[in-house]
Amino acid sequence: MSVTSKLQKLFGLETKGALASPEPWLFELFGGLPNASGVVVTPRTAMECAPVHCAVQAISEAMGQLPVQILKLDASGAKQPDTDHPAYSLLHDAANDWTSAAQFREQLTRDALLYPHGGFAFINRVDGKPFELIRYNPELNPVVVQYIDSEPFYRVGDQPIPRQNILHIPSPSLNGRGLVNEGREAIGLAITLERHAGRLFANGARPSGLLSLKGTLTPDALTKAKASFQASHGGNNSGGTAVVPADAAWQSLTFTSVDAQFMEMRNFAINEIARLYRVPPSLLFQLERVTHTNAEQLGREFLNYCLMSWIARFEGEFLLKLFTPEERKLYTPRFQTDEFLRADFLAQMEALGKGVASRIINPNEARDKIDLAPYVGGEKFENPNTTTATLTV
Repeated sequence: MSVTSKLQKLFGLETKGALASPEPWLFELFGGLPNASGVVVTPRTAMECAPVHCAVQAISEAMGQLPVQILKLDASGAKQPDTDHPAYSLLHDAANDWTSAAQFREQLTRDALLYPHGGFAFINRVDGKPFELIRYNPELNPVVVQYIDSEPFYRVGDQPIPRQNILHIPSPSLNGRGLVNEGREAIGLAITLERHAGRLFANGARPSGLLSLKGTLTPDALTKAKASFQASHGGNNSGGTAVVPADAAWQSLTFTSVDAQFMEMRNFAINEIARLYRVPPSLLFQLERVTHTNAEQLGREFLNYCLMSWIARFEGEFLLKLFTPEERKLYTPRFQTDEFLRADFLAQMEALGKGVASRIINPNEARDKIDLAPYVGGEKFENPNTTTATLTV
């Protein structure tokens, strides 16, 4: 810490933000983040927007789905799974007595996608070793982060928390206010379009035709005619057969270019949110350009260009906070991305078959991947296409 930072801390100046760049919680306190659409965009209102909800859940659920292994460097230089380290049970089985490891990772990812500084968890240690991980709910116990010379300092309320006891998954934002803030214009546009569609169809309000009355009518008569027709054919009664008096005429209205523009705008808003969260539009069920040939490629892009950045954040933070400097030379937390193949049995079998044939893994290791018992001789690294073996279970 520099001399300037020490003086700031001594006089309490490091906790006072400039009014020209207020903290995100000030926006939340006074009604949310402003944007051109006039819609208040907060983490809560953002999750009420279907495309945002879908994007956030796609990423967070995927991170919860992937199991975490602890690998240890052995004497031969190979990395082998190690289940004895205290961090293994926290990352693979249960973060605490009431939260599974999968649910914990999902919640922490969701917090990082929505809230300004990311997701936080308290590392409860016993005898210096991590014993449980407890998530800080950003709505109930928000964590305040102060950066002094790029060094983070944490506190919850008036209670400072030592940095080594905070698991912090930062939000991938440039201004430090989170993705919801940076994408508030795109999210606000999507919310505006959704609300407009809701108002448009709430009472069957989109006119499917015009009811013309002959002769000269008083305003009171027009009002009564309109009310009578809407009572018979509006709301839940829309779509029925219209019966009009002899002095009235019905003219149907066709699908207009304005309607087409509205649908294009809604598709554009979905694509903008997909860009914001770096997920393929197909994961937001925007399927206009999805084919049988490119669907698999889009799935790989989701893993390579979206999830891998989140995996790197988690693995780096796990290594930094749950392992001592000496242990970091031997241990590596690793997400098992091949778990995605479980949903595609054919792809999983092909991958395991190629791994055995190329002698990267042996048959027993392949069987362990699909929870099958080993067999005698299955520990050998042989190509089954060039050798003859007898299977003995």
